[in-house]
This record gives sequence, structure tokens and C-alpha cells, in this order.
Amino acid sequence: MTNKTRSILITGCSSGIGLACAHGLQQLGWQVYATARQQSDVDRLKSEGLNSFQLDVASSDSISRGVQYLLEQCQGKIDALFNNAGFGVPGAVEDLSREAMRHQFETNVFGAIELSNALLPIFRAQGAGRIVFNSSVLGFAAMPYRGAYNASKFALEGFADTMRQELYGSGISVSLIEPGPIVSRFRANAAEQFYRWIKAEQSFHHPSYQVMAERLNKVGPAAPFTLPEQAVLDVLIKALTTKRPAARYRVTTPTTLFWYLKRMLPTSCLDRILLSASGDEPGTAYGRKKS
Repeated sequence: MTNKTRSILITGCSSGIGLACAHGLQQLGWQVYATARQQSDVDRLKSEGLNSFQLDVASSDSISRGVQYLLEQCQGKIDALFNNAGFGVPGAVEDLSREAMRHQFETNVFGAIELSNALLPIFRAQGAGRIVFNSSVLGFAAMPYRGAYNASKFALEGFADTMRQELYGSGISVSLIEPGPIVSRFRANAAEQFYRWIKAEQSFHHPSYQVMAERLNKVGPAAPFTLPEQAVLDVLIKALTTKRPAARYRVTTPTTLFWYLKRMLPTSCLDRILLSASGDEPGTAYGRKKS
């Protein structure tokens, strides 16, 4: 950290990783602009002492208004962007409608890229800036019944890698954070999306969906090696302050493990491991269970 107060825009701060990172960076002296989609969450964030405003990355109009407000607040200078907003639409690929897939991509991919593009002219004029995308272990290792989310994170990683190459020598860095299981409302939010978009009782996968619903509605961590949100904050700080930030920061043991396994194992072997680690039971739809 320098004597200059550094500023950051963070999306998706209503709970979980975004909320923890907003408070954590503010405590470290950053000027944090914490955004949320719902005005009620914005009001709560303000009551917690954060500089907050409404921003729905699924809306181009909201992004335009939000960036205009941000630049007024920070006098046209901003040091970093953490694209954190995101959610999952669970369900088998064959049960995903075009509307469900579009809904998934609007926030997880299109919104993150559009917001980054809106701030790039500011970063270019400054000759410096940090863009950090919150991806996932599922951005490189797919698991069943997460097709829309898997695809959105794979796409996000492709955009981020390309953007990093295109910004080479500009003074603007692009990094990906790839968390595994983190304490958050992700599963609760995913359950809401599942009931909204998937007609479970009409699906071939209905037996497997019953198993999946138990996992989504389970209280407390549903996977081994689950870490608190602080784990993401720790690597975000590195991405924002290290002289030469890494292209990727892997968080949790499963992320690191699957990163290496993907490079060492045949695809068929990795598939079996990922099926087992997913916590769901695709085999139940075929009248069998995993051993």
C-alpha cells in the first residue's frame, strides 16, 4: 500500500465473498464502492458503513448509470475492479432452456465484461488499473448438473485470458480468482434458480434432482475443505497489491487438486473423480447409485 488511498469497485456485495471483501478492503484503508442489485441491500450496506450504490450487471442501463455515478464519486479515477457478482442455475444441460442459459450468462459473463470495458478507458488514461474476475474451480473442471454455471465460468476465463493478452504493456493487469467451496449463500441462491427454471418432475433426471435438492438445501458446508470468505479476500489483496499479479489465484484444496489432476489424468479418469466429488448422483436417473 502507498500513502495514496486506493479505490475499488466491487460487484455483488449483498452477501458472501463480495460483502467480506468490501469490508476487508475498507478496513485496510481502501476506498470501497460496494454495489448490489437490490436497493434494500444497498441500504443495508450503507448502514454498515460502506459507500454503496445500486448496480445490476445484467442490465446495460444499470451499468451505464452505475459507472457515471462512480466516476462522479471518485472524481474520474478508480484503481481497481473486482467482478464478483454471479450465481448458478443448476440443472442437466438437456433441461436448460435458452432463456435460462441467457439469464445465467447475462450476469456471470456479459455483465462482467461490459463493466470492465466501461472502466478500461479510465484505466488507460491513468496508465494503470487492476481487473479481477471471480471465477471458480468450475471454470476449468466441469461437474454434472452445473452446465450453465460451468459454461459461464469457462467463457469468463476465455475472455479474461484474451483481455490480459490484449492489455499487455498497458499497465493494466487482469487476474482470475478460482475458488472452490466457500461459505456463502451460493447454494441457497442456486436452489431458487433451480425451482425457477427447471421442470424437475417432468425430467428424465428427476431422481438425481432429488439428491441435488438435498445438497442445495443442506444447512452448513455441503463439501469438504470449505473455507470462509476470508480465503478469497486474502488472494484478492495479492492480486491488487503485488507488483506483478498472477494470471490465476486458486483458492481451496479442491481447486488446486483438480488443476493438477486435469493436466495429469486421462479425461475418463478425471470424469469419474469429478462425478464422485460433485455431491450429486447422476447415476440414479439410470437406476443405479454410486458405490
